Amino acid sequence: AGLLVCSDIFFISRTNNQVNVFEDLLCLYCRMNMYVGLLAVGITLCLQCQVDAGVKLVIPLLKQPSGLSREAVRAADYMQNTLSLLRGALEKRQKRSINATDLITVEDLNVIAKLTGCATQIRPPSCKDISKSFRTAASSCNNLKNPRWGSSNIPFLRWLPAEYEDDLTSPKGWTSDLRVNYHLLPLVREVSNRILATTNEDVESDPLYSHLVTIFGQWTDHDLTLTPNSPSIVSFNNNINCETSCARTEPCFPIEIPSNDERFQEDPKECLPFSRSAPACGSGNTGHIFGASTLRHQMNTLTSFIDAGQVYGSDEAKAQRLRDLSTEEGLMKVNPEFDDNGRALLPFTGSNASICNTRARITKDPNARELDCFLAGDVRSNENIGLASLHTLMVREHNRLARALANLNPNWDGNRLYQEARKIMGGYMQVITYRDYLRHILGPEVMSKQLSTYPGYDENVDPSIANVFATAAYRFAHLMVQPFMFRLDENYENHADYPSELLHRTMFTPWRIAFEGGLDPILRGLVGRPAKLNTQDHMLTEELRNRLFKFSVDLAMDLGSLNMQRGRDHGLPGYNKWRGFCGLSQPQNLEELATVLNNTDLAEKLMDLYGTPDNIDIWLGGVAEPFVAGGRVGPLFACMISTQFKRIRQGDRFWWENDGVFTGAQRRSLRDASLARIICDNTGITEVPDQPFQYRPRGSGYSQCKDLPAFDLKPWAENCELVVDLLQNGKLILHSYTTQQNGYVSASGSTFIKLQRGDKVWLVANNGGNGLTSDSYFSGHLLFAE
Repeated sequence: AGLLVCSDIFFISRTNNQVNVFEDLLCLYCRMNMYVGLLAVGITLCLQCQVDAGVKLVIPLLKQPSGLSREAVRAADYMQNTLSLLRGALEKRQKRSINATDLITVEDLNVIAKLTGCATQIRPPSCKDISKSFRTAASSCNNLKNPRWGSSNIPFLRWLPAEYEDDLTSPKGWTSDLRVNYHLLPLVREVSNRILATTNEDVESDPLYSHLVTIFGQWTDHDLTLTPNSPSIVSFNNNINCETSCARTEPCFPIEIPSNDERFQEDPKECLPFSRSAPACGSGNTGHIFGASTLRHQMNTLTSFIDAGQVYGSDEAKAQRLRDLSTEEGLMKVNPEFDDNGRALLPFTGSNASICNTRARITKDPNARELDCFLAGDVRSNENIGLASLHTLMVREHNRLARALANLNPNWDGNRLYQEARKIMGGYMQVITYRDYLRHILGPEVMSKQLSTYPGYDENVDPSIANVFATAAYRFAHLMVQPFMFRLDENYENHADYPSELLHRTMFTPWRIAFEGGLDPILRGLVGRPAKLNTQDHMLTEELRNRLFKFSVDLAMDLGSLNMQRGRDHGLPGYNKWRGFCGLSQPQNLEELATVLNNTDLAEKLMDLYGTPDNIDIWLGGVAEPFVAGGRVGPLFACMISTQFKRIRQGDRFWWENDGVFTGAQRRSLRDASLARIICDNTGITEVPDQPFQYRPRGSGYSQCKDLPAFDLKPWAENCELVVDLLQNGKLILHSYTTQQNGYVSASGSTFIKLQRGDKVWLVANNGGNGLTSDSYFSGHLLFAE
């Protein structure tokens, strides 16, 4: 019987063109007939659900990884479902709840782990032949003692133990009538309706910060975190499709719609579709096989470092796909068909069925030409035109740097040019994120306490991203999103030809960049218009709450509900446990919660929904808190975000300030890196705010591009021996040029500067990064005049 079953299953596998690993697994199933007596029909159903699982949902599609990430996700999924099938069969035979791994031999468990690929996923990589100068694409071996720390395709860290309904894998709320802390959990859509709802007309603008703060937050998040969904949207056990069914069966965890939901009164729906995040190998049912936790963990497919991975990709295969290898110039690929007034646009993905085919639906022109999605280092680059513009801007800057480095060092080959430009781009992102961006989010007090002076690299600090950071804390900026994507003309007024658009009409619309004025109007809109201000009575705009991905899906999603459901999916503990983690008070009743939130009305609504502060979903509790002084998050998220960014910096061997990563002269150049200058160098924009994250109406605080200091690449000249810089109050005023004559190397230059009382002026000299020699001398003068 065992041989017959194997034969039948092999036939099914081949005719359905399944992945070869199933053939080996199914033979293993046959070996296990002594355990479970599996029937061919059971395996047929398992395979058929994979064949029929057409991906139509935007969120699962965006979170379907490629390359090595896909292998990691599939390995965990194969392992999880193999054991789940065995568990189901065992329970039928044993007439009781049982863990499949209790009755399977260690030998067979190891075979399953090997055949599914899980054993490979948790094996440490070899660091024998890695570069000492440049990161690997996946950031493996950043930490030489713990080579997987911070790399792509590893589980998120748990700062607190996960909390699942079954203490293993099922999310809280899976069983709707099961109480948590003596209270039933509310439907996340009901919480969204009662707490988050904000009409577009009720949005309040931030008086201090530009809309670039919002989009740059999304940009940095896409450098650090991407949680893959389950590779199938159809249940392995019963062939239920998560897209069309409201049944709760792994991996489907649908968002139930309350009966009184105003949005669905005319067209009633039972649920919004939702698929669970993929488990990581070595967690959940598979955990103890590898000597790890048996709690389910989720995977981060990106590196945990600020390394511009959203430009370059987080694995070598993706990195190679993005490079232009047709020349030795070290360039990134650009679009061969479309450009932006002679400036490059991103290449297309080349996908036949694209979620970016939105033009006909939005314009209501059935003959409108559709465009494919842009290809970038992160799969979410097309989510809105603001984000796509930043991706395009940074690819242009990489190519500008590569060409400039080639002029400085004609002997460098394409790989050296690519790696050096990539390394500078990573330095850019680190400087701009920590110096300019985070202080607006965390406020000066938190920055001073947690992220002031760089303490140096610490190989004992694990920089890997925490689950709660990715799934809750760093989603704070969803409440700073304006309902419009602004487009402005050269005078920073609304563009006559390309007007501002409602946000949902700019999602997955690369054609708006190709056909409607390019980057310049969009970037002016980001720096020249304010962000949305998150207030406790106007939290999440309708664009995100009821119109998310409207033109790419059959049923528009609710981002607030998705965030809370994802937190439950990942087993995140409730609000109070995280307050305790951060050393903050843990309110126990309405009065104490009202004190923490400084808002009795909001506290009453939350208590009515949740029954206890312990049960408040962590994302909601975090975004509901009043801001810390000078910041845009409350104390809880300020604690989490600063903790994560502290670990990212301290645990990164390639951090730009770490000794040996850059020379002293190169670090001085990087300190002057400016997002305003990057915009000037790569667009047709001629006037920008000096501080692009700070909102100011045009006029005060704006500069002509020609007046902004250029980024100094001379320290990257390989034969450069002597550099002298003139600084005024710490700002670079003059960078010397170098000549050689009669055996002497001279650094020369002249300039005129206006000095104010109290100004400090000094010279900094550097000879090849090693200081001056004993026979070096200064010859020249400073002329002071009233």
